[in-house]
Amino acid sequence: MGGVKKKSMASMEKSQESEETPQGDAAQTKGKKTKEKSAPQQKKQFSFLPPKMSDADQLKILVALKAITVYSAARALGVNASVANGVLRDLEAKGSLKRAGGFSGHGVWAKV
Repeated sequence: MGGVKKKSMASMEKSQESEETPQGDAAQTKGKKTKEKSAPQQKKQFSFLPPKMSDADQLKILVALKAITVYSAARALGVNASVANGVLRDLEAKGSLKRAGGFSGHGVWAKV
């Protein structure tokens, strides 16, 4: 069905040059240094910066909402959706909110 495209003249010349010179000499003649593997990096732990208000103040703002969702909480608190998601999960872990419904990551919370 679909075949290999015809190589351009420049790429054909490069492939011929690389075939003519052995691998060890090619690195030395071109002046390129071989890269050494570095130690694996540690995973970064991302944390969110919650709004500068107490949990009671956050809960007071959120309870006034008709439906407590991530995006409505973000609008009410004046933060990004990712930060609002962290705030809602944090309040849920503390027992101030409970998850009342929702699906596929789009949760709806209610006051306990």
